[in-house]
Formats: sequence, C-alpha cells, structure tokens
Amino acid sequence: MNYHAFFSPDTAPGEAAPEPSVASRDASPRPAAAERRETAEDRIPVEHREVERQEIERREGAWRVLPLEGTFEIVYEDGQGAWSARRLQARELKLGPGRTLLGGIDRGRGGYRGFRVDRIRRLTDGATGQRLEAGILDLLLARAEAQRRERAAQARRAARSRRRAAPRHAA
Repeated sequence: MNYHAFFSPDTAPGEAAPEPSVASRDASPRPAAAERRETAEDRIPVEHREVERQEIERREGAWRVLPLEGTFEIVYEDGQGAWSARRLQARELKLGPGRTLLGGIDRGRGGYRGFRVDRIRRLTDGATGQRLEAGILDLLLARAEAQRRERAAQARRAARSRRRAAPRHAA
C-alpha cells in the first residue's frame, strides 16, 4: 500500500493533520472588490432578480414554457377516463409537440401537477368566476399573453424609475 497516497509527508499515521494557516485560507483567487466592475444586474435587489428570471418565457427542449398566474377550478379526465375536480394555482403553460400542459400547484393533492389541456372538461376562473367548457386553450393562451405584456410594461416602468433615481455623474 502506498503510504503517501493517504497521508501527507509531514503527518505520520494516527496523527491529526495540521490546521491550515490563516494566510493560506484567505489566499483565494477572487478579484478585489475595487477590481470588479458593477453590472446593471448588480443594482437590482436579489429578490427581484429571482422573480424576473422565473417570469420569463423559456424553452425546455421542444417545449415552449409560458409563465401563467391564476387560480382555477378544473374538471379533469385522466387517461383511464375517470373525472375529478381539482383546484389549481397555475404557474405555467407548456406548449409542446402535439399537446399542451397546464402546470401548477394542485391544492387538493398538495404538489405540482401538469394537466393536459385537451383533457380539461371544464375550467372556472377563480378571479372572475368565468366558466368554460370549450375554448379553454384559447383562454389560457390569451391570459398568458396579457400577463406577459403586463410584466413587460412593469419592467419598462421599473427601468425608467431606476434611470431617474440613478445619480448623475459630472462630465
């Protein structure tokens, strides 16, 4: 057995390894704060950056994922033909090859679930009370697009207010 493979040459078997010195622990290759340049994203609070990242449209392979917010009561038919009533806190609408999924937190079952939109037999909007048995996909797509436009308008307003609040530098 190779003794040097497990122990440093300074430490004999059964001895504790020496503690690293403070100088060696602090000698990290990070640039000093003065050397690092501040980016526009650094000026945005962390919690807002996380929200902005979560609320953007994205691609997952062949799937296009649209953020969607809302509370819905749905009557859903599963693959075996059994119907069930569900309360859903919607998070996203996934458009994929040959099918569309409505994803969110299922209040009754306590977890994230994805529901095929073509199997939703009735959808009731919790905010407006609107009840649909046909045109469900159209309503969901319109809602996702309206929410996208509203988020874009909010982002423009926030950027405008940040520009106004930024200190002006003397030229």
